[in-house]
This record gives sequence, C-alpha cells and structure tokens, in this order.
Amino acid sequence: MAVPVRPKLKTAFKKARVVAPLYTGGPVAVAGDGSKLFSCVAEDVVMTDIASGTEMCRFAGDTESVTALAVSPSSNHLIMFTSSLSLRVYEVPEATADTSKPIRPVRVVSRAHDAPVHVCKVDPTSSYVASGSADGVVKVWDVRRGYTTHIFKGHGGVVSALTFSYPRDPSAVTLPKMHLITASVDTRIRIFDLSASVSRNGSFKAEHILEGHVSVPRGLDVTADGKWLVSGGRDSVVLLWDLSSLAGNSNKPKSSKAKGKEKAMVPALMKTIPALERVEAVGLLAPSEELGGTSTGTDKIRFYTGGEKGVIKIWDGQSGSVMHTFGSESELASDEEQEEQRQIVNAIYVPATSTIVSIHADQNILFHSLSTKALTRQLIGYNDEIVDATFLSASANDPSGVDSHIALATNSSLIRVYSTSQSDARLLEGHSDIVLSLDHSARGDVLASGSKDRTARLWRPAQYNREKAGEWGWRCVAICEGHAESVGAVALPRKSDEERPRFLFTGSQDRTIKMWDLLPLGPDTMTEDALKCKSLTTHKAHDKDINSLDVAPNDRFLASGSQDKTAKVFEIDYVVTGTGSVRGEIRLVGTCKGHKRGVWTVRFGRAERVLATGSGDKTVRLWSLEDFSCVKTFEGHTNSVLRVDFLNAGMQMVSAASDGLVKIWNVREEECTVTLDNHEDKVWALAVSRDERTIVSGAADSVVTFWEDSTEEEEEEKEKKRADMVLKEQDFLNYVSLHDYRNAISLALAMEQPGRLLNLFKQLRSNREDDSDMVPPTDCITGHPTVDEVIRTMHGSELTKLLKYVRDWNTHAKTSAVAQGVLFAVVKLRSAEDIMGAFTAGGVGDLLSDKAGAGSTALKELIDALIPYTERHLARMERLVQESYVVDYLLSEMDDGMFDEVGAEEESDGMDVDDGEWEGIAA
Repeated sequence: MAVPVRPKLKTAFKKARVVAPLYTGGPVAVAGDGSKLFSCVAEDVVMTDIASGTEMCRFAGDTESVTALAVSPSSNHLIMFTSSLSLRVYEVPEATADTSKPIRPVRVVSRAHDAPVHVCKVDPTSSYVASGSADGVVKVWDVRRGYTTHIFKGHGGVVSALTFSYPRDPSAVTLPKMHLITASVDTRIRIFDLSASVSRNGSFKAEHILEGHVSVPRGLDVTADGKWLVSGGRDSVVLLWDLSSLAGNSNKPKSSKAKGKEKAMVPALMKTIPALERVEAVGLLAPSEELGGTSTGTDKIRFYTGGEKGVIKIWDGQSGSVMHTFGSESELASDEEQEEQRQIVNAIYVPATSTIVSIHADQNILFHSLSTKALTRQLIGYNDEIVDATFLSASANDPSGVDSHIALATNSSLIRVYSTSQSDARLLEGHSDIVLSLDHSARGDVLASGSKDRTARLWRPAQYNREKAGEWGWRCVAICEGHAESVGAVALPRKSDEERPRFLFTGSQDRTIKMWDLLPLGPDTMTEDALKCKSLTTHKAHDKDINSLDVAPNDRFLASGSQDKTAKVFEIDYVVTGTGSVRGEIRLVGTCKGHKRGVWTVRFGRAERVLATGSGDKTVRLWSLEDFSCVKTFEGHTNSVLRVDFLNAGMQMVSAASDGLVKIWNVREEECTVTLDNHEDKVWALAVSRDERTIVSGAADSVVTFWEDSTEEEEEEKEKKRADMVLKEQDFLNYVSLHDYRNAISLALAMEQPGRLLNLFKQLRSNREDDSDMVPPTDCITGHPTVDEVIRTMHGSELTKLLKYVRDWNTHAKTSAVAQGVLFAVVKLRSAEDIMGAFTAGGVGDLLSDKAGAGSTALKELIDALIPYTERHLARMERLVQESYVVDYLLSEMDDGMFDEVGAEEESDGMDVDDGEWEGIAA
C-alpha cells in the first residue's frame, strides 16, 4: 500500500499582478500608434500599456487636478494643463528608460491662462499646441520652446472644442496654410488663419465665423484634405461644412483679379444630421477600402459620434444614417443616475490600429475595432471598494479555461469580470443596486451574485462569436426573488462531478436562508429572458444579519455565519422524486459558539471534517464537526477577520482582515507562516484558484492583487545561493593559503562577510608581530606589500564597503586595533580627493547609512561615526600608558628599597666583624 505524500507547506508568495486604479476621471489621451494610454489618477497622469494593462510610468503633477491633456502625434511630448492654470510639458520616456520615479516636466509655464483650460490639442506636425480657456481666450504655443505664437480672442465664453486644419498635398508647389478651428459656448465656430498678420490691438481676428448650432459644440474634426468640417454639439445634431474655399486658397496663385472672388467664397453648411442624443465627441474616419476611397464629397465621408446614450455610432455622411453601432443602450435607462454614468464624455479615433476609444463617465475605457466591428478591450479605470471576488472558468470542459476569469463585486450594481491572462474586462448589468456577494459553481462556469436589490442572479458565459475574436461576456440566466432585505451571502454546491448546480442558498439581512431549485436551469440554458427560480424552503436561521454561507465538499452540510456571534451547521436534504418534483429543506445539527463579535466568514475544510470561521474579534477559529467544539484558535490579525479559506489539503489556511493584511497559517502549529501586504484598507475579497497556486485579494482601496506561490522558486534560489557561497568560501580559503590577498580581500567584500575579512587582517597583524626577525619594507604600512597595493588600487564601491566594516569594527575594543590599522593604511595610501570620489561615484552612499544619502553626506556620517570611538580608544591607550609608568615606578622603587636594606645589613655585619677583628688584633 502506497503511503500518501504530504504536500509541502507554502511559505512564499510573490506579487504577480496588481489591478490598480488607472483612471479616476478627467481628460484622456492615446498615443499615435495606439500602444499607450495617458489617463488621470488623482492629480497625476499615468501612462498605461494598453496590451498588458500595466502601469508604465507616472507624470508628476502639481497637486492640482488635471483639466486638459494632449499627446503629440509623434508621441514624444505630453502636454498637461492643471487647475493652477499652469502648462506642463513632459517628454514621453522610451521603453528602456528608468520609470521607477515620477517623470518631471521639461518645461513649466506657471500661468499660461487667466482661467482654467478645458481643451487642448497638438497640431499634425507635433510643433504647436492650442489651448482654449474658460475666459474665451485661445493660445497657440510652441511645444519645444514654450512661448506663445498666437493669441485669439473674441469667443463668447468657455472654449468647448478646437482642432487644426493642415491639408498636405505632395503635388502642391506652395506650402499649405494651417488653420485653427475653435468652438465656444456661444454656439459659434471660428476659423483662424495661423499665417495671418496680427491686428493693431495685438490679437488675431477670425477669418470666418460659422453659425449653425443652437447649443454648445463639443466636437470638431477636419478631413485630411482640409475640405470638410464636421461638428457635433449638445443640440443633438451633427453639421457638415464645406471648407473647399480654405483648402483651395493654398494652391491657387494670388492675383488682384481673384481677390474679390476669393473673398466671396466662404465655408458653407452642407448637411444637418440629427443624432437624437447630446453629442459629446465627434470625429472623421480615415478613408479605407471598406469605407471608400479619397473623399471628394459627402458620399465618401464617414464619421463617428458618442454621447449621452453611451454608444459609438458610425455615420454615413451622404445619407445621414447610422452604419454601425458599438455597444448597446442601457436597459436601465429609466434610472437617471445610472444613465449619466454610462454616457460617453470623450471618444478618440486611432487610425494606426483602426480603433475608436470611448471614455465613459463611470471611468470605463472601451476599445472598439472598426475592422472586426467588435469590442476588443475594456479597461476599468476605477473599481471603488471591492467587497467580494471569485474565480470563474469560461468553459467547464476546456482545461485551458479553468480559472480564466475572476469576478469582482464592487460598490456598484455592475459586476466586473476580468481576464486573468490579460487586462481585458467586462461589466455585467442586471442588478439595480450594489452587489454584495459572489460565488461560483464547482466547475466554475456558473456565477451567483447577491445584491442589495433583494435578489440573487445566476450568470453563464455568453456564446463566443468566432468571427469577433475579442468579443466575450457573461449573461444572466436566472433570477431568485423573495427576500425582504439585502442578499449578503450566496452559496452553490461543491461537488465537481455534477454537470450543473442543482440548488442555490441565499442568506439575507432578513435573517433567513432560502434554498432555490436550479433543476430547470439546464446545462446549456441561454434564453433571452432570465428564468425565475422557485424557492424550496425558507429557514429562520439567525437573530441578526447573515454574513456568509458555505456548502460542504460533499454537498451534505451548509454553514452560516452571522452578526449574532455564532456559526451554524445545517444538514441539507435535497430529493428529486420519481415524478420529477423536487423537495428540499435544511435541518440544524449544531451551533458553534465562542466568538466575541460577529462572524464574517465561514468555510468548510476540503479534506477534514472541520469548519473555519473568521470574526470581528480578530481571531480565526477551527471547529470540529463531530461535537462543534473549538479545536484551534489563530491570533495575529489586529482587526476583524473578513475572509478565510483552506490551502494545501487543509494543512494551511489563508485569511484576510480589516488591517489590510493577508496571512497564511500553519494549521498544525497554529502560527502564521507568511504575511502578504499590498493593501491600505480593509481586505473584503479573497479567492483561491483551483490549483491553489494563486491567491487574489481585493480591498476597499480599489486594488486587486494576484499572489502566486513562489515556494519552490525561493527554495531553489536559496539552494543556489548556498552552493555559490560554499564555492566562494572554499575559494577564499585557497586564496589565503596561497597568500593571494588581492583576490581574498575582493572575494570577502563581494560575499559581504566582514568576519572573514577581520580574521584575515588579524592574521596579517599576528604574522607581522611573530616574525620579529623579518624586517618589513620601510614603505609597507599593513605589514604586507600586496595588501598595501590592494588598498591603494581598490575600486570605489569596495573602498566604501571596507570603510563600513572599519566603522563597525571600531566600535569594539577587541577589534579596534585592526580597524585603526586598516584606517591608517587607507588614509596613508589614498588621497583625500580619491576617498571623496569613491563616495560621489553614485549610489555608494547607501551602503553606509540606512537613510538615503550619497556623496559628502555619507562621508560625513562615516567620519562622525569614526571620531568618537577613535577618541575613546586613544584615551584608553593614554590611560594604559600612564598606568604602565606607575607600575614601572613602583617596581623601580621596590627594587631600590630592597637592595638598599640588604646592602646596609651586609655592610653593618661586615663592620662588626672587622671591628672585632681589629679589636682582637689590637689586643
């Protein structure tokens, strides 16, 4: 019998992808090649890679909101106007440039206008930018030099739209004229000749004034040959103007006879097309094989409009009819607030990719392909507060479709469905109030949602259109109505062998749990009208709001968590009779009591008979389903635990809390093994992929983070580093044994092992003291010529590391002698300019201080750290020297006194003998 192998604990997760806000409102610009999107996030502008949806860089603002934005057709410059009335010009960085720090402007005009600027545009040559302000003044700026070339006055109020007309005919001998066409709230369109001379009052007069709109014109565009002008406004009409007289003047020779005739030729209104909605954006489409050839009249003109209905319409200029419509008008058009959120505030045509980009009032950016007539991409600018998340599968039978999408419930009635492989997303419309909870079926192809509108809905993937590869979505297939309050929890069956979910549980603020029959919902049910589900049973479950529901892996039990501080377990009884009728009910089998606050989440174990609960008392508890007793308590979060789930066959748990942290727990040891931190607010949403390699967390800060398991990668990296370290240590020992001190010192510095370097210098010092017979050279400072040469020729980064170690060694009395010796060698062998140059080489100052600093600041910090300890060591040595003198004096005094007494006794004894002898002799 094979012994099952226990899976390894997951101890490391890396941040693989982050879905952060990329547009919070304001102007938007798109690069000429259609690869980059420039959008406003708070007071900054973010450049986003459209293909991947990742943030490429940020352009630092001036802490004021951005009012107008434009990018040059060459995509070299970004022009920004802010509420502070300043003009800021940025250079768009290359793909290889360092974009970790915000991009600073290359030119700033502090007071470009006397009133806020709401529209600006760069001319086709990327040389000039025109800006229109709220006081009716239009200015033309030189982008590279930053000065004003033209000032146009005379508008009757806020300038609402402007565009350049610069027809270029390669066959023409003379250079074409450039015109600026503007519109304002006085409903008039003015045409200015940029080559005209200035008037006496210092301003330029309009060459023509066109009257035709009765409300504010919001969009202007001119054909490439400069012969046709299209304008659209809030009066719900689009006007086509004939500008042949302006375009013809550039190519006709000037003569006195033709002056009167040319003067009589003025732009004329050719067609009025009712748009039946307030037009916020209008633009001409480039001629193509599909739309026709060169435009010679209204029969070859195609243009687009976008407005209050939230759709892009393609129009035929000759018939004035709609050729194609991108998007559909909202089904909830009766709700004025939601209607305003769907409306288009701007639309941008990108000829390079044959795409129309529509910007909506609800911060969504849609990309419509003219070639495939489909929605190819949708970027959601701002998700608001994320309250729930769950993985989905586009196809239950396709292995590649497993966890292909993730659904998010935000502070909105729309459900966001993101593709996990790219930045594309879709919005699911159906609920009329905020969606509170989400859940998926065992195969992931059915999505359940509960909302404040007291209903629950079931969603399935829409049939993919093979001809329109980028078009996908999800459709509502069933509705569950019957609760008296908001539906805050939904749960679908967990058995993966079921072709379709048989029932659905919903928990509400009305304190009841309802069981719904999903048997009529076939595996391929996809009707125009959603089915109405029947309630099988209604059970009064708790005394307060129900926050969470979960079905056991065997579909036999249901768990519920409530604000009444309890979690309850019910037995599910679902029977299909022989006649096809369905009977379903739930029966209470146990109550889990012990939490001190409301229970926010419940989750059954996937391998063992346990139940995990997370509560407002900051703890996660594990309950036995045998006697419903608490068997383990996990403490570590500093605020309410909002979500919990199991990992790794029940050996680990993952929890999310109001402290903004996601924690991975070791169930057996009851300890936290990993803490994931990338949020600044409550983490309401938590989802684990089917293979348990990806964890998705969503928080109230509108950030969604994808965490990928990197345990094996980190273990391999650690093993590789350990093997490399063993080889380097062996090389170091070999260098030392061969007296190759140059390589030994360089290797010790590279390994960042100050202990080995200290032992090396100690060994050199002891060898110098032991070999008393060996006389070192007079110019040898460290005791070995090779070491002197190493210090003399050491690189700047190695020198700063060595001085860092000297600073640390100098703090201890035992190692201060080595530190002073090395410091003395550095000072003697390197000039002051050389040492300063090592610090100002760039970035090496960070090695010496925890604070960010370099150059003279880091050198000053080093000296300030060396001086106090050096003075302390010097004072200690002076005290030792003084004490040695005292010892010498005492020893000398002791020696002198001892010898004097001995000599005196001997002398005294000798005299006595002599005296006696002499007395005897004398007698």
